[in-house]
Amino acid sequence: MTIDETILKDFETNHVALRQIRDSLSNIIVGQKDVIDLVLVTLLSNGHGLLVGMPGLAKTLLVKTIGQAFQFDTKRVQCTPDLMPNDILGSEVLEQSQDGTRHFRFIKGPVFSQLFMADEINRASPKTQSALLQAMEERTVTIAGKTHPLPEPFHVLATQNPVEQEGTYLLPEAQLDRFLLQINVGYPDMQAEKVIMSQKRAPIQHQTTPETLLKLQNFVHKIPVGEKLSDVILHLVRMCRPNQDGALDRINSSVEWGPSPRAAQALNIAVRARALLNGRPAPSLDDVESLMIPALIHRMSLKYTAVMQGQTKEALIHHAFEQAQYRVES
Repeated sequence: MTIDETILKDFETNHVALRQIRDSLSNIIVGQKDVIDLVLVTLLSNGHGLLVGMPGLAKTLLVKTIGQAFQFDTKRVQCTPDLMPNDILGSEVLEQSQDGTRHFRFIKGPVFSQLFMADEINRASPKTQSALLQAMEERTVTIAGKTHPLPEPFHVLATQNPVEQEGTYLLPEAQLDRFLLQINVGYPDMQAEKVIMSQKRAPIQHQTTPETLLKLQNFVHKIPVGEKLSDVILHLVRMCRPNQDGALDRINSSVEWGPSPRAAQALNIAVRARALLNGRPAPSLDDVESLMIPALIHRMSLKYTAVMQGQTKEALIHHAFEQAQYRVES
């Protein structure tokens, strides 16, 4: 695999800019380096991210700080069971002009932003959750038969509490599939939490613009992926589906439904973004291994018997990854 000289020429400049943003975010969101990296990979891949974790782990602060770092037009909605689709998308209102004629005027909702934050998205009803489906996939909103384009760039970063908490609703499979990555946010270690205890909130040190992000997204698409790596990604995704040609026995007995072709697309672009973020001009198996769980875990469902037997999606994905490497090499 040869790498175009133009890519190498622009690579260092783009990497340095991203490193400055990442370092600035890490100074504010302490102890969550992996989470910050996954969010940046999501944005570089022109995707949407689902942050899952207990309350109080700085998920909301991270999204707000991301908005400041890229100078996005950022809107936030606190999801509750009584939230309606029009509260997100907007609605048409009937107005009367001075001459007595009446007409409808569309009032845009908060989704018309460059960074839309759906806070505690699984506390909204399924009807309201589904209001985001078109926006996330097509970057447009249709109201009363009229289609309205969303700004560029457009990203949804949603936060979610664990589903076992009271007052939450499971996200529909179609919406889960539209999130590029599921980013699990855990507790910081003791040293990081000690810093957090006495930390004073400071403004972000390095900022860039939405236009720069669009250029970075275009650059990520130019980064080459080797044929072997592409084959590993393809085998991995297909092996995570039950009852498909070449499916693994362990997957067939444990998985109810597996990832769609969108999962392979997500991994294919995300590994390029992670390579750029980490200063490498081409992705490697390490990138696939680091991103396969965030890219696949929300696109799979286990059978009830598998859950009772202690099977986990993480373990099954690792098993499929090992077998995918073996099949590509053999």
